[in-house]
Amino acid sequence: MQTIIPSTSDALKSLLRADFSTQWRNRRAVILTLLVPVIILISWKGLVDKLGGAYVLATCITIGLNAIGLMGYSNSIARDRDKGVFQRLRVAPVPSWSIMFSRLMVQIVMILLVTLVVFAGGYYFDQITITPLGYVLGFVAAFVGGAVYLSLGQVIVGLIKNPETVNVTCRLVYFVFIMVGMFGQLGMLGKEVGEAVKWSPYGSVNRIISGCLKPETWNQQTTWALLVTIGYTIVFATMGIKWFKWNSRS
Repeated sequence: MQTIIPSTSDALKSLLRADFSTQWRNRRAVILTLLVPVIILISWKGLVDKLGGAYVLATCITIGLNAIGLMGYSNSIARDRDKGVFQRLRVAPVPSWSIMFSRLMVQIVMILLVTLVVFAGGYYFDQITITPLGYVLGFVAAFVGGAVYLSLGQVIVGLIKNPETVNVTCRLVYFVFIMVGMFGQLGMLGKEVGEAVKWSPYGSVNRIISGCLKPETWNQQTTWALLVTIGYTIVFATMGIKWFKWNSRS
């Protein structure tokens, strides 16, 4: 019998179908990812007039991006690697890049969902309105910011092989980013910490999203934040790809 090798496009379609099906089966985790930024959005309603609608929306989107990259992506990669899923896929006639591309496409859809939910929640619960250009640029900034946390999640699964340790590490990093990031930006942790937070992955992503939501407020500091965000992504992605092992036992 002649062995039929599927084309790259057919293999990629199968991978995408399988990964989206897995994400659907884990829809409770998806709902929680969407729920956390919405809860913060509702609870911050009284701060909209003081901090500005763009800042509140940017903070909630940033929190959602953290959850996607650090809690969703990295844990799913670590779990599947430990189960030998990647090892089985690698012996199949599919390019290795398509395996990770399929996973990333699922996360890109998650970034889109989180951003949409926050925008909708901001409009219906807090009456926050943004210009059409602000919404469009906000989506672009969310994808740029999401790349930082996806690449950081890749670093964590590259450094750590045990899925439980990956889970604990991601939770710790997530907690530090969110708590120190939010309170530091509000000036509650001192001037030095507040300044450091501005140029952290949390602060730089928050700033570019806020600047995109209100394009008229974009300034040189926002441009530097964008360059820093891109720099973080390049560094994290390079390290994560270099250190990643397809087999947790190798």
